[in-house]
Amino acid sequence: MKIKTITCHDVYNSGASLQAFALQHYLESQGHEVQIIDYKPDYLSNHFNLWAINPKYNKPVLREAYWMAKLPNRIKERARKKPFDQFTQHYLHLTRRYSSVEELRKDPPEADVYIAGSDQIWNTTLPNGTDAAFYLDFGTTRKISYAASFATPALREGTENFVKQHLKNFDAVSVREKSGTKLLESLGYTGAQVVDPVFLLSKEEWDALLSDNHLASQPELKEPYILVYNFEPKGPISIIAKRVAKLINCKIYSVGPYAMPYAQKNFVNNGPLDFVALIKSAQCVVSNSFHATVFALIYSRDTFVVNRQDGLNQRMKDLLEDYGLGDRLISPTASDAQLIEHIDYSRVNPILEKSIANSTDWLDKNTNG
Repeated sequence: MKIKTITCHDVYNSGASLQAFALQHYLESQGHEVQIIDYKPDYLSNHFNLWAINPKYNKPVLREAYWMAKLPNRIKERARKKPFDQFTQHYLHLTRRYSSVEELRKDPPEADVYIAGSDQIWNTTLPNGTDAAFYLDFGTTRKISYAASFATPALREGTENFVKQHLKNFDAVSVREKSGTKLLESLGYTGAQVVDPVFLLSKEEWDALLSDNHLASQPELKEPYILVYNFEPKGPISIIAKRVAKLINCKIYSVGPYAMPYAQKNFVNNGPLDFVALIKSAQCVVSNSFHATVFALIYSRDTFVVNRQDGLNQRMKDLLEDYGLGDRLISPTASDAQLIEHIDYSRVNPILEKSIANSTDWLDKNTNG
């Protein structure tokens, strides 16, 4: 079968890149011919733009002063772009570029099946959540979603009718979180809950991808460390990370867009596979990230999740509760006993394996049917 997927695949976020690759790779392993639709509307196209400007400063003289103030940091941050571009070029199989849903409607990519998902493509607090392209409002072939995420337990006020109408495009719907199935029900739809695409690849398959990863073989990953992945430079993660590091006598490493002043090593300009390598070798992962938590589960690592200040916490809460790990969502007031407790993976893994089997069954049925 010729399959085209659509997701936010090129947004310079490790989880986004890895889930896009994982769905492509799994489908190819089942004998399908797969491409990711290279959909990049304006709102997904300004990452690391040296000359982006806040409209209120876009005036003569003020504009030049704004650029002079912003440019040094933007040049420095641009180094983060390269490893993600390399991952995209090497691992993602893309169609031609589309920049609007109108372009997709005029010249839809050839396919037997379109798949929307995964990740936060239906998050209505973001522009993509009300973009008809992510609801497959183009073409006339079979259409399904795989592990699409609303990310929040309720839609942004005023978007309900848009989402309800555009869900009519689908022949079959699956979402990533149990809160997503409840949201579908509130709109009059039924959907399956399935696992994130990165779970569709075994630990051995991820290891194979790391076999030629430079960072994975470095001595610094051989010493005991906890890994922090924090989307917010400020917040409670620093308190928890420092407490855990002291209790288990480990260094603190950090990966992500920001350097953390309390970390002994910061991995800032690193790509998606470095992210996986750092999680694989960590003693413990402390994050406010869905995909950092997922890879900790894949590699049977201890992990703690901290609520994000931006409120996007339902995804992590659902994930932990699915596998009986609700107590791993913690606050800075957690006891020392909580922070040194190990996850019992002999209990978690059978639940996870069943979820993966159910998800592959659903996906295989709906791509071949």
